[in-house]
Amino acid sequence: MTNISGLTYIMLILASYRLTHLIVFDKITEFIRRPFVKKIKVETAEGTKTKEVPKSMFGYLLKCYWCAGVWSAIFLGAFYLLFPKVAFVIILILSIAGGQSIIETFVGVNIKKVDYYAELQKKDPNKP
Repeated sequence: MTNISGLTYIMLILASYRLTHLIVFDKITEFIRRPFVKKIKVETAEGTKTKEVPKSMFGYLLKCYWCAGVWSAIFLGAFYLLFPKVAFVIILILSIAGGQSIIETFVGVNIKKVDYYAELQKKDPNKP
């Protein structure tokens, strides 16, 4: 078995996170998911909404974050063990993108909080 350093392990985790997000959520890979999902209308308290649901087990795999995460981890881990030099370049790029997306999410949430509190302050300037 190949020895994997702590840094490489963290890179694999971040790369798997980013690959999973790419498969399940990103607009750029929608063309891959489209044949395996269908749109249905759902009645909610807010009204009628459109929701994408899987047509098959493969569609479920492409829409399920946990499922796609397992398969992306298997793919990246095996790819690294079999072809470490080639895989490292892909893992490096995906791990940088994964780390960046986590930071961006954190920053984005905090920016929304600041905006929210600023709006509250405008509505009631007497509140601290």
